[in-house]
Amino acid sequence: MNHTAMQLVLAAIVVLPLLGALAALFPAPPGLKGKSPDQAVLRHGVTVTGAVFVLSVVLAAGFDYDDAGTMQADSDVSWIPALGIRLHLGVDGVSLPLLVLTALLTFLCAVYGYFVMPAGPSPRAFVALLLVLEGGMLATFAVLNLLLFFLAFEMVLIPMYFLIARWGGAGRTAAAWKFILYTLLGSVVMLLGLLLVGFQGGTFDMVALATDNGADLTHTTQLIAVLAIGVGLAVKTPMWPLHSWLPDAHTAAPTVGSVLLAGVLLKMGTYGFVRVLLPIAPDGMETYAPYLAAFGVTGILYGSLACLALARSGARGDLKRLIAYSSVGHMGFVLLGISTLTPTGVNGALFANIAHGLITGLLFFLVGALKERTGTTDLDALAGRTGAALYGNAPRLGALLVFGAVASLGLPGLAGFWGEMLAMFAAYDPAAGLPRPAYLVAMAVAGFGTLLTAAYLLVVVRRVCMGDRTPGERPAFGDVRRYEIAAWSPLVTLTVLAGLWPAALLGLTDPAVQKLLAGGS
Repeated sequence: MNHTAMQLVLAAIVVLPLLGALAALFPAPPGLKGKSPDQAVLRHGVTVTGAVFVLSVVLAAGFDYDDAGTMQADSDVSWIPALGIRLHLGVDGVSLPLLVLTALLTFLCAVYGYFVMPAGPSPRAFVALLLVLEGGMLATFAVLNLLLFFLAFEMVLIPMYFLIARWGGAGRTAAAWKFILYTLLGSVVMLLGLLLVGFQGGTFDMVALATDNGADLTHTTQLIAVLAIGVGLAVKTPMWPLHSWLPDAHTAAPTVGSVLLAGVLLKMGTYGFVRVLLPIAPDGMETYAPYLAAFGVTGILYGSLACLALARSGARGDLKRLIAYSSVGHMGFVLLGISTLTPTGVNGALFANIAHGLITGLLFFLVGALKERTGTTDLDALAGRTGAALYGNAPRLGALLVFGAVASLGLPGLAGFWGEMLAMFAAYDPAAGLPRPAYLVAMAVAGFGTLLTAAYLLVVVRRVCMGDRTPGERPAFGDVRRYEIAAWSPLVTLTVLAGLWPAALLGLTDPAVQKLLAGGS
């Protein structure tokens, strides 16, 4: 595919969801109304997100994998000359997998929402917000200007707020406000850091700033910039102790909101560390890296212990809340890998990003289906004689839950293994200048965290899947349905493929990571 065609495809990927959101607000043409206006607008959401996913596959097919470290499909057009802001788009080996993952998860959410529309206001508003959310997420991974990155980064907040506040469950209003306040306050600090980098570096272009590893930025400027930008990114990741908005948001959000929140929005924070801070402020990152590692492994330990507390009998733990806390632990491995400042660690972090998006997206789909069937996500209610007893009531659903659990705990041969293993391997030998004894302690703590992860996930499987059921008794609810197979099978397939063939993803990210760490050389 020639360069112009690639440019048009990338631009269409970013713009099409926004145009689709606008079109969703208008009545469907007479010939496309279907059985009802609600069905027509939900079908519109599936069509637009499906088209975006197809375009992302076309972009991936046309990508030059022999030159994955170079920005491809790049277009650079002046937008606001007075401020030096340009519409600069492009993808490399770091951003392409995240772009495809975002398009895939949003399409699967639209398919699932077509059949299981969450209770709430008009489906028209739901579809429009979902498409705006997709546009913001895709733009975050495609733009190459610091101010455009900030705008895209913030663009996702409003639609996610309304998805939680209007279509969420119990406690949705408080959870939505907590989500928006935490992320907005972090973003204000991040904006100050981005402005500092742009004005001191003489440009807001991320590629130009990364080319010389922030040579125009003094050491003091880099320290301030990494602290300010890092706070905003850490809130979105989320990094302990800035994580407390996440469990409430996940617990209250509708299923599709939880899938996209865990599968994509959390990745926007860690992507910012790799795309912005590592290449543009390397001296500042070197100073703060040991602290980032410490916060990361604390999150691993804290998230695992919180999950163990929720999983125990009598704790009235919520399964969605437990998976949310597990995300704090998994993203801790991502932060640990980034903090090593090595190609091994950063590649491991990017791999863990994709793996977490696939696995946790699947888990939230499964928990949503479980709630639809049983009316609850309370672990005590789902356990025991009167509980879900998935092996007896819905064996295929139970098998999928077991698959998601063992993938999440990092079973070798599945996607969850490689990223966490590479992060710990990199902590054994961090970049020169970093305190190796501290990283050895971090590696040991992270390794202990993997044991705790296995413990709480196996407890969950035992309690939810192994309940008693009288032989010959009719199942209490149905097993996996056709539309659920359509929405979940791509995630299962990719989790297996990424686990068996990690070189496909690592071979894509490594050239780009090497180039970012080396200042474009």
